[in-house]
This record gives sequence, C-alpha cells and structure tokens, in this order.
Amino acid sequence: MDKLGPLTDPVAATVADLVERDAIGRIWAGDHTLWQDDPSEVADRLGWLHVAAEVAADRDRLDTFAATAANDGMTHAVVMGMGGSSLFPEVLARSFPPPAEGVELRVLDTTDPAAVRRVDHECPPETTLFLASSKSGTTIETRSHLAYYWERTGRPAQFAAVTDPGSELADLATAHGFRALFENRPDIGGRYSALSYFGMVPAALAGVDWTAMLEGAAAMAGRLGSDVPPEDNPGLLLGAALGTAVRAGRDKVTLVIDGDVDTFGLWLEQLLAESTGKHGTGVVPIAGERLGPPEVYGEDRLFVGIGEHHGLDPLAGAGHPVVELVDDGVLDLGAQVLLWELATAVCGAVLGINPFDQPNVAEAKEATQRVLAGAAEGHDPPDVAVEPLEPLLDRVKPGDYVAIQAYVDPEHGVVDAVEDARTAIRDRHRVATTVGLGPRFLHSTGQLHKGGPPTGVFVQVVGDDPDDVDVPGAPYSFSQLKRAQADGDLLTLRSHGLRAARVTIDDLLEQTR
Repeated sequence: MDKLGPLTDPVAATVADLVERDAIGRIWAGDHTLWQDDPSEVADRLGWLHVAAEVAADRDRLDTFAATAANDGMTHAVVMGMGGSSLFPEVLARSFPPPAEGVELRVLDTTDPAAVRRVDHECPPETTLFLASSKSGTTIETRSHLAYYWERTGRPAQFAAVTDPGSELADLATAHGFRALFENRPDIGGRYSALSYFGMVPAALAGVDWTAMLEGAAAMAGRLGSDVPPEDNPGLLLGAALGTAVRAGRDKVTLVIDGDVDTFGLWLEQLLAESTGKHGTGVVPIAGERLGPPEVYGEDRLFVGIGEHHGLDPLAGAGHPVVELVDDGVLDLGAQVLLWELATAVCGAVLGINPFDQPNVAEAKEATQRVLAGAAEGHDPPDVAVEPLEPLLDRVKPGDYVAIQAYVDPEHGVVDAVEDARTAIRDRHRVATTVGLGPRFLHSTGQLHKGGPPTGVFVQVVGDDPDDVDVPGAPYSFSQLKRAQADGDLLTLRSHGLRAARVTIDDLLEQTR
C-alpha cells in the first residue's frame, strides 16, 4: 500500500481511528455496535467469519455427494441462482477448466429465454444435475428455472438444493425427494456466502480442490485477527483505504484483476456495491473496465490490483492512488474472499453504515411484481418509451459513472460489443463505466444504484426474444418476466430522480463508430 499518493496521510489517520475503536477485535467478537446501536441485520449476519471451518468439517458429505453424482452418470451441473447464490459459482466455472472426468459446472442466472434454451441444448437432460440455490427459497428467477427443468425432467435424483433451514425451497426439496438438500447456516447474507455451502457445493461438483480453498481462507484469517499489528493486517488496511477513498471523493474503486481469476470481479462487485451503497454514499465498484492511460481518468478513482499489472505504474505516477494485492493463483480465491469480506466490514465502519443490510433491493422486485400482476389482470405494460442516447449522455458530469444495464443473453456476441461501447463512453466523457447484465445486476449492484451516491447515469437496453419460453405454472413467460424486471427497475430508478433511459442496442453501439 505504498502507492496511495494523495490518500497516504488520510488512510493513516483512518487506520489510527480504527485501532482506537478496536474495530478488528469488535468484528471478530460480533459486536454490532461497531456499525449501529440496533443489532437488527448485523448480529444475525456475521456467520461468514466462522463458516469455512464448519464446511471443511463436512468434507466427507460434500465429496461423497459430488462423487456419487459423477458415478451415477451426471455430466453437467447447472446452478440455478441469483446474486450471492450464483456469483461465486460463476467465478469457479470460469476460473477452473472442466474436469477431464466428472461434472461440468454451469450457472444460469438470467431470465433471458435464449440462455434458458441454451442449457437445454448444451446440457443433456438425462445427465444434468440441477442445483437450485437460494437463501430465501423464494427468488423468482430461481423458482422459475426450477419449475421449468422439473417439468422437463422430473427425476428427483437430478435435483439438489442449497438454501436456509425451513425455507420454501427446503420444504419443496424434501417433499419431492431431491438427491440432496444442503441447509446453510442462516446468519450469513448472500453476498458473504462464498465459503459456505452456496459456494462450496458447486466447487465440489466441479472437481475443484475446495478444501485447499478453505485452508487458504483459514490461513488468511490468521492474518486478519486483532492480535496482528495494524500495519500487517491486510483487511484493516484495505478497508481503511476503501472507506477513506470514498470520503475523499474517490469512490470509483477500479478493480484490476489477473486474467486467471478476472471474473472474481463479478463477486467483488456485489460484495462492495450491496454492502456499502446506501444512504447516499458507498463504494462504486468498477469491474471489467479495460485499463487505459492516465488521461482518461478523473480524480474520483482508487485502483486496486490483484496480481501484477504494469499498467498501474503509470497511473500511480500520475497521482492516482493504487493498492496492490498479491495473487497466488486460483486456489487463493478462498483467502481473497475472506480478505475482502473483512475489508468491506471495516469499510462500513469507516463510512458509518451497516454493511449487511440492503434497504433498497426490494424496490425493484416489488415494481416487477406490480408489472406482472398488471399484465395478469389484462392491463397494458408500463409506458416505457425508447429514447435517444445522446441527450442522456449530455447530462454526464465529472465524477459521475455511466451504468449500462443490458437485458440480453449473457453469451451472445452483443455483450462484447457493449463492452466496446462502454470503453468509448469512458474515453469520451472521462467517467467511470459499468456493465451489468439484467437481471443479474439487480441482485448485485442494484442496491448501489438506488441507495448509493446519486451520480449514476443509467443506460438500459433490452434485447428482443424471437423465441420465448413459458414458465410452467406461471401466467408469464421468461421473456415477459425479463421485460417486467427491466420495466420495474427503470421505473424505480426514475422514482429516485435518477438519470435513466431505455435506448436501442444499435444506438448504444453507435458510440464505437
């Protein structure tokens, strides 16, 4: 942390304040008063500090579950989840190659019908294990996926579930005789659940050495304790840097991550955005933005590199604060998870917010339900007109960020084209940019968009669905659900007085020309 530039002295002052408040000791002791006087959504959200050892002790059960699935002829495993239930499995699926023998891990976290159909085409229905993953057990996307594949397959041995004890999903899994039911300890929020069953059951299925990952987390825990000198505690230092940067106006925390684990940024995006983006403040995580020269960045950035990145040196030389973290390879992800979880908790203490609640997440869900209910009653959908992009971009100011929200098939080539448009907007307007695929981002950065700093400019695009797919037992299809989610979110953004518009994909892609 020797390249903090203008943040050097402020971060040192923040660290001193945290030491005086015994922040690290109070985190490990589960002292909710570090964040707020009321224990609500704090005292029952700290299980992530201890879950790794518990899951490691259940090694035989997880390994037997994975081995039995493979021995029974399962060739694919599809995780049906959203947000905290799917993002770390997505990191695993993209960071580790499919095993030569065993189960190939896939993640379905979209309501785009083309993506649903792709699972049909690429995952043989008779040899695919469907893992429904939802803390609440009521997540509309996951329950829709489960209804669809249950109707198509209907064999209990091809289904398993990860959820909280007593949830609707737990009851359903028991009633239908699923192959396995993993009930997670309930005092863990979704975005802090990577080292719990939500992350480790998919890891076991994928043939990942998940116990080594947990051992790495245990080793990291030893470096994060209250007995570690402050200057040697990476969680304290990182959390202090994140919080201090936000208070100094450098809230665009730009993540630069090694290629072998670059999708870790997807998980970090949710952890940072949903934990800190509330009450008008918060970290704005910038993941996946292509690294550029110093002149394309404003003075609202903090760069955090995981691994070696030569492009960071010119940025530090130009006065941008830079934090560099060591990357010891893909199995180091367990250690990185615990480091960032603790740093995020520390950041919450610096900003004076509760990093474990999500007060604005329900708004878009409720808006979606209203749109769906109206459609079921025969009402026309909301009048969401498509608008030209340029007038929206004309409203971009220094210190803003442009968030592209793309309700498209995650594996369609248009995603790469959207990333090109993102880079063009960044370079032209010198502002931070993000790309969120809908509805995934609703469970990730959606909290930040509504509750964080009002500096977002939201560009929504919704792809056409020439081939739709019905949701069994529901009065809507996957395409209708996707569009209701897009409508609901746009209406919610506007209700907060934020700058937001729906534009055509072609209009967005014109930015690259």
